Amino acid sequence: MLITGAELEGTAPLDVRLASDRIAEIGRSLARRRDEPVLDAAGGALLPGLHDHHLHLFALAAARASVRCGPPAVCDAASLAVALATGRATGDAGAWIRGVDYFESVAGELRRAELDRLVPGQPLRIQHRSGALWLLNSAAIDRLGLDRGADAPGVERDAAGRATGRLFHLDTWLRERLEPQPLPNLGAVGALLASFGVTGVTDATPDNGPAELRAFADACDRAELRQRVLVMGTPGLPASTHALVERGAVKLRLDESAFPDFDELVRRMDDAHRGGRPVALHCVTRAELVLAAGALEAAGALPGDRIEHASVTPPDVLRLLAELGVRVVTQPGFVRERGDAYAEHVDAADRPWLYRGRGFLDAAVPLAAGTDAPYGDPDPWLAMQAAVERRTRSGRLLGAGECLSPEAALALFTSPPDSPGAAPRRVAIGARADLCLLDQPWSEARERLSSACVTATIRSGCVVWRRAEVHAVE
Repeated sequence: MLITGAELEGTAPLDVRLASDRIAEIGRSLARRRDEPVLDAAGGALLPGLHDHHLHLFALAAARASVRCGPPAVCDAASLAVALATGRATGDAGAWIRGVDYFESVAGELRRAELDRLVPGQPLRIQHRSGALWLLNSAAIDRLGLDRGADAPGVERDAAGRATGRLFHLDTWLRERLEPQPLPNLGAVGALLASFGVTGVTDATPDNGPAELRAFADACDRAELRQRVLVMGTPGLPASTHALVERGAVKLRLDESAFPDFDELVRRMDDAHRGGRPVALHCVTRAELVLAAGALEAAGALPGDRIEHASVTPPDVLRLLAELGVRVVTQPGFVRERGDAYAEHVDAADRPWLYRGRGFLDAAVPLAAGTDAPYGDPDPWLAMQAAVERRTRSGRLLGAGECLSPEAALALFTSPPDSPGAAPRRVAIGARADLCLLDQPWSEARERLSSACVTATIRSGCVVWRRAEVHAVE
């Protein structure tokens, strides 16, 4: 393929030739070869394809077919009832209703009694927006046998021993007990991400195993996924033999309500390192981050070890992360999406250190970003804008000292997949031809990223060269 009339790093117009999945030539007025496809960039900025360093593909596909139960679509108990009633109407009486994105600001802490009033008789499960909690009504509890002997750590029970309908960190347990279902088709998700200019993703689901690895490879072979996929998962996740799917870090989830034994955590890190894999530690509280940093210090950090989220990073822990040389993959989009709730519910002492940006860079901590979709909006441009502006949905400024430049925000999504936070990839001869084409020069795009009045995100197209076939997504 020959891309003509593009802007590269502020220089325009330039032509870019792609061959054998690489950038083969860059210059002015390159002559078209016989039968060579041509794409006119029309002066738009040609960038390295974006890489979302933390999301959950199958959960995103499932969420798109689920009932939205939280802000901004659902903001109070009345609108929750309407949403669930709509979900009920579209399925048969015995079918599960699946909700997502619930947050307590909608209707408080829900248990089976409250859910029974909303949906009586039909099994209902709603996932909290954190991804850590499922909420069940009585019909769902009965379907799972939770009051007839079925149990697991993480099933909350009342004083009488009855299930309350709250299940913590039991995604795999729940999935195994539901009626057998195939993993969701990823075609719509792949197309959506490509429309944002995303050419690669890191799936950060902790229980990814051999079945998920095969499913990602099959989705790539069927062209449902247009992205390269780096897959985190269990210690038993096998190496991948597929050209577009690669095994990543061992994902370790830390939960402040049930911390693992410190020595056991260090042992798990050692085991991963001896197997040649880095670790990725889920840390959304100050205490979780302190534990993670201490365990990494005891185990000895391996290049590639990373902290996921780093939701609260006070200065003393920031210094330790810098000394350890670990990478941080954070979610600036949550400043926009959840910032108003943080201002109300997060301890005042922690608010200055929420989803930091500039602080990490000033401390020389390698920093990259993901959307955490479906728990965050999958549009990386909205996340970049949040990293630049630090504005909540209501316009409140959250952590003004953590603002990034548009270029630094873009770099959060253009570092190498296996080295998040390293120097951004470039459109250069010999580089992979996984590219993002904007419909405007970078000067216009950067102005939009730093403008609080913008309501529409930057439009982009994704160009992926694969096995002598070009996929161009408008």
